Amino acid sequence: MDTELDTDSPAADEVALARERELVARAVAGDSAAISDVVRQLQDPLYRLALRMVWRPAEAEDATQEILLRVVGNLSTWRAEAKLLTWAYRIGVNYLLNLRRQTPQEAAQLSLDTFREGLADGLAAEDYRGPESALLSAEVRLNCSQAMLQCLARDERIAFVLGEVFELSSADAAWILEVTAPAYRKRLERAKKRIGTFLNATCGVANPEAFCRCSRRVNRAVELGRIDPRQPRFAMHSISAGGRTVTEAEDQMIRLHDAAAVLRAHPDYAAPEAKMQAISGLLDSGRFPLLDMK
Repeated sequence: MDTELDTDSPAADEVALARERELVARAVAGDSAAISDVVRQLQDPLYRLALRMVWRPAEAEDATQEILLRVVGNLSTWRAEAKLLTWAYRIGVNYLLNLRRQTPQEAAQLSLDTFREGLADGLAAEDYRGPESALLSAEVRLNCSQAMLQCLARDERIAFVLGEVFELSSADAAWILEVTAPAYRKRLERAKKRIGTFLNATCGVANPEAFCRCSRRVNRAVELGRIDPRQPRFAMHSISAGGRTVTEAEDQMIRLHDAAAVLRAHPDYAAPEAKMQAISGLLDSGRFPLLDMK
């Protein structure tokens, strides 16, 4: 699942935090290997956060680069009040919530009701039987769940992603968002209700009685340019080492069989290596004011 790795005990938490303190101290002192380790540790979770918020991989890559540069540039301000990744999420969320660029759904002010009507338009009577049917059906599902999130206001979207997709505690999510835990839980419940109502009325994965089936949306999605059968961007996306594949994520979704599982069941996407190498090059160039050493 898209979440931080939980340790087994408070003692293990302390050991992990001590290791993070040591790593960050070396990075702040200018140790290039430590800086690279920080970037490597954070890049995939931050990319998955950005991808959920901005929908398209290219935009998520750009956002991840900006977030990582801000994280590294502010490492000297980390005081271990939260795990390093939790702290990095706070920086990432602040950046993403204030991003000027809008997703197509945001620009069109697309509601979940309008999105539901669009899914009903052009739905085939039979499952898609063409080449790579399983792959393209998965691509429709992954693309649809990404687009669905964009129909939520950004504050609701990030609350849902942190709580239901990344499965963070309400205390951690509230800290990331810099709100009280009750305020966060209220925001999350509002988002969960909207998503749950939509999925149960629309999505055949979440509710077998609902009308929409991914395999019956393939032709229409291709026709509208929503998916590219030659290059499925989500179903064929690179994943983190040891992370969940598309098949494993779908198996998990079927086992859980609830509305949140549909949104959660993406593979563990990895940040594109080319973009991460560009970040490393920038950090090594000496042109970037890397760390506040004061």
